[in-house]
Amino acid sequence: MSRTPAVRKLAVRAPNWVGDLVMATPMLEALCTSERFERVDVLLRAHLAPLVADAPWSDRLRPIASSSAERALLRELQPDAVLLLSNSFGAAWRAFRAGVPLRLGSALSGRRLLLTHSIVPPTRGGRRLPVPTAHLLRDLTALAGVDTPELTPRLYLRDELRAVVREELTAAGLGAGEDYILCCPGAAFGAAKLWPPEHFAAALDELCAETGARALIGGGPGEEPLMDAVAGLCRSDAISLAAHPRDLERLKAQVAGARLLLVGDSGPRWVAAAFDVPCVSVMGPNFPELTATSLERCRVVRLEGLPCSPCLERVCPLEHHRCMRELSPARVVAAARELLAEATA
Repeated sequence: MSRTPAVRKLAVRAPNWVGDLVMATPMLEALCTSERFERVDVLLRAHLAPLVADAPWSDRLRPIASSSAERALLRELQPDAVLLLSNSFGAAWRAFRAGVPLRLGSALSGRRLLLTHSIVPPTRGGRRLPVPTAHLLRDLTALAGVDTPELTPRLYLRDELRAVVREELTAAGLGAGEDYILCCPGAAFGAAKLWPPEHFAAALDELCAETGARALIGGGPGEEPLMDAVAGLCRSDAISLAAHPRDLERLKAQVAGARLLLVGDSGPRWVAAAFDVPCVSVMGPNFPELTATSLERCRVVRLEGLPCSPCLERVCPLEHHRCMRELSPARVVAAARELLAEATA
C-alpha cells in the first residue's frame, strides 16, 4: 500500500449499503474537512443522501440516480483522483471509463486491474479473511493520505425533523412522552438474515412487559408484510409503521428517540451506534468480524457451533435456516436486559 501523489480535487464514491455508509461517516468527515485537498465531492446513491443530511459536510454530497449519471458526473467534476469506498466492480469500471487519472480502492470484486492504487485485504489459503468493514474503510482513506483516528459513526439530526417524526409517531398511536422499543425485522441482503417474525414478537412482548415501553415495528420499502406480521404476532399493543411515512431521514429520528433498537444484521444497527442508542442485533449467516466495531452499546447475538455458519449466502443453501430459527428469543431478551441495565447505570 502506497499513498497517492498530491491530489487537489478528490471524488469519493460512498458505499452502497446503509450500514456501510454509516460506518464510513468518520472517514467521509475526515476527508471533507482535510486541508490536503482543495475540493472534495462525495458521490452516493440518491436514496441514501437523506441518511447523511444535516452533516457539516453535507454540501459536498453529489447524489447519483443511475450508473450513467455517475459516469457523467465524474467527467464533469474532472477530479485528480477517485477514492472508492464502495467495493463494487461497477464503481471502479465507471471511474475508469470516466478517465479519472488516479483510482484508489480495495482489490476486491475482480477489479484490481482497474485501480492505480489498491489495498489487498488479507487472505489465508486463498480465501479472504474477515476484516472489520470500518477498518478497511479507514485503511482506504489512509491510501488517500488522510488518517481517521476515531471510527465511531457520526450522523446528524436537526431538531425540526426530530419534532416532526415524534408527531408522526403520536399520530400512529404512540402516547405523548411514551417510551418505545423500535424493531426493524427486515434485511436487504436476503432471506438468510431474517429472524422469524414469531421470535421478534416473543422478544418484544417480554421486553415491553418488563420496561413498560411500546413496541414500534419499522422497516424499509417492501418490508410492510413482514412489519405487519411481527406486529400481529405480538400479544402487547405493538404499532406497525407499515402504513405510515418511512424513509432514511425518518429512520434516523425514530432510532435516535428509541429506548432500545431490536434489529437483524442490517443497516439500522449502525444508525443506533451513531446516536448511542442501545441495540441488540441478531446475526445468522454473516461473519461477526465484519461488524466488530462500535459495540459499546450493542450486543450481537448469534448461534455458535453450526458447521455451516457463516455461509454468507442470501438464502439458506441447506434450506433449514438453523442459524436463525434455533436462535431463541430468550437469548435476545437477556442481551437487551444487560444493555438497558448498563444504560440506566
